[in-house]
Amino acid sequence: GAEEKVDDGLLAGGFESLEDMLEKYLPEEELGEARRLLHGLNQGKPVGAMPLREGAIEAKEMLREEGLDLDVKAFQFEAAEEELREPRKVIMGVIQNSVDVPTTEPFRVQKQALIDKIEKMINLAGESGVQVCCLQEAWNMPFAFCTREKKWSQFAEDVETGESMVKIKELARKWNMVIVSPILERDTKKCDQVWNTAVVVGHTGNIVGKHRKNHIPRVNDFNESTYYMEGDTGHPVFDTKYAKIGVNICYGRHHTLNWMGFGLNGAEIVFNPSATVGALSEPMWAIEGRNAAINNSCVTCPFSFHLPLVSPSLSHKRIRSTTSQKNNGNIGEILITTG
Repeated sequence: GAEEKVDDGLLAGGFESLEDMLEKYLPEEELGEARRLLHGLNQGKPVGAMPLREGAIEAKEMLREEGLDLDVKAFQFEAAEEELREPRKVIMGVIQNSVDVPTTEPFRVQKQALIDKIEKMINLAGESGVQVCCLQEAWNMPFAFCTREKKWSQFAEDVETGESMVKIKELARKWNMVIVSPILERDTKKCDQVWNTAVVVGHTGNIVGKHRKNHIPRVNDFNESTYYMEGDTGHPVFDTKYAKIGVNICYGRHHTLNWMGFGLNGAEIVFNPSATVGALSEPMWAIEGRNAAINNSCVTCPFSFHLPLVSPSLSHKRIRSTTSQKNNGNIGEILITTG
């Protein structure tokens, strides 16, 4: 039979992003105008890239020598200076990770491999000075929510005692970092009910709180009610050491009132960790995130990445997208780590 075409997630011509395509084909002046129209300006200037710290560069090189070649980018949003208040700077990071171990391996092996990988990536974020770091949706497992196979629910764990959460709390203490850890939660106090949950871990390793995904897709293969129920936590905002943060998990980004709920509850930063396919959502990611930032006067960080998707129809698709948007009243730095 005909050989199946593998979708590597790249755009036509082998480009990884629209930015790469524009940089190749547009002269400098036209490129600046295109970016202005697509992304807007920050204090009258394009959003500026910023150099990584020396320790982060060294750590990244060491990981590359170990075989973990990461794409690390940093950007800075500025705010107008004020006379009566000191500037406030928050360093945020989002981590997008791939799956390295074949999904035919024992679940315990797959899970531990991801924990080990994320530990290295969070250590790099720590070397980069990140204060608030968000991992992707269900980071400690392959993306299996389109298979309708219940066996993948075995990756669910207790937010206090699960292997993934124990490691995340340890890393939060190590780096004095707030970490948002989206996992499949097994609610041991409620008949082992499974939820799609973002756990917010404070800088001392304490659990500040959690938000359970409140909008579940039922689109084509993505019938995620096979695995977990709609969340029951409303739109909580967590007052951490560095900022007031909300977490709008994956499919919730399509619902304008979902973003508004976090905004009305006082969120300064709303993360949107996702795991999805480009054909379904890629044209909307940046638009939804930017509109949400404008409408709710907050910083939004939508991002998505997973490899591979565990699905007969989607098994070779690669997803990769990160956008960060801000309104005109906040200051922050964004670190993006992909691998």
